[in-house]
Amino acid sequence: MNLHLPATAAHSVLHEARAAWSRLAGPDASFSPGRTSVVVSPSSRLSPPGWMAVVVLGDAALVTVPDARTADQATTALRGLGPQELADPARLHDRLPFTEVLGPAHLLFLTPSRFRPVPSVAERVPVDDPLLLALLDRCGPADADESALADITSSARVVRRDSEIVAAAGHELWPRRTAHLSILTDPRHRRRGLALDVGSAAVADALAQGLLCQWRGRTLASRRVAHTLGFQETGFQLSLRLSED
Repeated sequence: MNLHLPATAAHSVLHEARAAWSRLAGPDASFSPGRTSVVVSPSSRLSPPGWMAVVVLGDAALVTVPDARTADQATTALRGLGPQELADPARLHDRLPFTEVLGPAHLLFLTPSRFRPVPSVAERVPVDDPLLLALLDRCGPADADESALADITSSARVVRRDSEIVAAAGHELWPRRTAHLSILTDPRHRRRGLALDVGSAAVADALAQGLLCQWRGRTLASRRVAHTLGFQETGFQLSLRLSED
């Protein structure tokens, strides 16, 4: 699996990104450049409870596990694996059997000076706008959950067609003033540039507040939108439910 992890992300952006994810991982969690750090953190917000989480940012990996036994198991199993290999579920399964996997999802961050906005007609609506909630319903639970649009703490930037909202974007405020971007487009209106329209407007709003913009995408289409706006591939996230045996 080729993640295209570049060394070009600004050091300040990478530092803040690691700090934000460390806060979500737990009080004793931190990234160490060039290393894979395994931390016992039963309250980690990086994965479902009881699972193992892997987050790679640049050349550093942070792994959270629920208990000391799993920490010993993971430390031994992951020894010698580089960032690219940590992104490969098949490679991980050879060393650390698991029954379920979420991801990997790519993590992209934006250096403000690299932002490439596009002309946008997106308007602003509150998060409880009935037409925005209708968009979530039309897209179905899988797409709605993947987008995390229901979790945004900002207002939403939207594009309408006739009487419907057909694309929307906003951000959830994370630790360290990080804006976690969320975008959702009605399936009937995809591949028309609407994600780029609302995404550009939402990113501009976050930058105007001095926030660090993060984009998490599993699909190539999502990442292409992020690339167009100037985001850089910085790492990835995945979660594993380890086998009981």
